[in-house]
Amino acid sequence: MADNTTDILVGNAFLDTPLFGAITYGNLLAAILILAGTYVVAKVLSVIVMRVLAGKVEVKNSTFLAKLVRWLTYFIGIVAASPFLHIDFSGLIVAGGILAFAISFASQSTLSNFVAGVLLMFERPVGVGDNISVNGTEGYVEGIGILSTTIRTYSGIFVRIPNESMFTSYITNYVAHIARRFDYAIGIRYSDDADKAIKVIKGIIEKHPYALKNPAPSVYVDELGINSINLKVRIWCPSGFWWDVRTDLLWKIFQALRKADIDIPFPQLTLWYCQEPPKPAKTGKGSGFTPQEVLGKSESSPENAVKVIK
Repeated sequence: MADNTTDILVGNAFLDTPLFGAITYGNLLAAILILAGTYVVAKVLSVIVMRVLAGKVEVKNSTFLAKLVRWLTYFIGIVAASPFLHIDFSGLIVAGGILAFAISFASQSTLSNFVAGVLLMFERPVGVGDNISVNGTEGYVEGIGILSTTIRTYSGIFVRIPNESMFTSYITNYVAHIARRFDYAIGIRYSDDADKAIKVIKGIIEKHPYALKNPAPSVYVDELGINSINLKVRIWCPSGFWWDVRTDLLWKIFQALRKADIDIPFPQLTLWYCQEPPKPAKTGKGSGFTPQEVLGKSESSPENAVKVIK
């Protein structure tokens, strides 16, 4: 028991032995352990960030964030180990804080875009290749950067949107769900058989390879319009093929209805004319004669006509 106590005292004495000025062996050992642990934690965190963001953002962006996390961890570890080495970072930290505040104040938009970009990467409301609509811009997401997101419109124009605007705006993601629905409004003549038209349309839909069976398509009479019986057609298809299926089926339905002698009517307006016998026009002081009758009674000249009226 005495030997163990002696060993502990000797060990403590060794750790308390000054090495460089006020720095003891114990201080150096503690600093080394903290820095070594910091290195391991930084590597683990960077790997976790890379795995979490894999396939969600571009590789260059995930690599940048992993390095940022790693160096921030290094900084925290160095600050934690500095008291054991009697290094005072308080002045440097204050100066760095003032500098960081000045920089952030001068570039508030850049900082807000950076923070919004990081949040977008982790929340991931959109991904590269998604078909979206944001702030009136529709197209495909080409890239999600640290400060901005690039969208390629349907006409091939590239639009750069700041991440702060992306994060604070309503985003419509057309392909977030595996399936998407589209509707048709088809009018037929009142003289056509609506049941036959519905049967023809359903037959075309069932033959299409990308028209989903579940949810099932629906075709029904939606409205009795002024010029036509209006049918509503609702079809589900895979989100990635939405546009192709929508345009393809519309033309095939039109051809099938025409083949079945079911036409889409043009706007029509029926006018009814009411014919009444003309009333005799009175001239003069109640003569009861029309101008034609007056002229007929006058044998030769207007003067005679005046006499007849009188």
